[in-house]
Amino acid sequence: MSIRLVLIAFALWLGGCVTATVEQVRQTQTLLGDGDSIVVIGRRNRPNQEEAELDFIDCVSRKMSTGVDRVSMISEQEFRDAVFPWFEPRTAPLNTTDLPALLQEPVLAKRMDEMGLKYLVWLEGSTRRTSQGGSLSCTVTPAGGGCFGFLSWENDSSYEASIWDTHTAKTAGRISSDAAGTSYMPALVVPIPLIARVQSSACSSLAEQLRLFIQPDSAES
Repeated sequence: MSIRLVLIAFALWLGGCVTATVEQVRQTQTLLGDGDSIVVIGRRNRPNQEEAELDFIDCVSRKMSTGVDRVSMISEQEFRDAVFPWFEPRTAPLNTTDLPALLQEPVLAKRMDEMGLKYLVWLEGSTRRTSQGGSLSCTVTPAGGGCFGFLSWENDSSYEASIWDTHTAKTAGRISSDAAGTSYMPALVVPIPLIARVQSSACSSLAEQLRLFIQPDSAES
């Protein structure tokens, strides 16, 4: 039992540490007026979509729409339904170089104006496991069972958001968010997962920076 307690204490000391960095490049000034809204969307024409990436877009949008300095958000699904058939998986642009011409389509521009959509945030990136080490084995015997060993792995979240002004069909700037963290799972009979919330950290930092980018005056209040 004492060995197990030492292992637990060691694991808690290690924790699930996450480091995050955010960088931005501004090309034009931004202003969000009364009735203006924002949508965060991602590429939807890849053959194998990862549910985590859909969750990440929802996370960024949700965090931007809450808090003291929240902004008016349009959900990705609501946006896609309103501008059908544009931005459907078969017709959506492959990259941002296709956005200027698309945003200037008269019918699409009219629909976005009716929605009060001022900025479209195009989000790309992923969270992936970059390394892992250790080993863990579990056994079951007539006298009982358990797991023994120690695992560790590192995840990296890297995302870039480009902010597009739907009125001018020009980009206002870009924001990149990177987060890396190491998770641990020691086991002496019972596994104890200590997970580094890498994607959650990247979501929070990116959402906050996007909010400050689009509403620069809120940073001074």
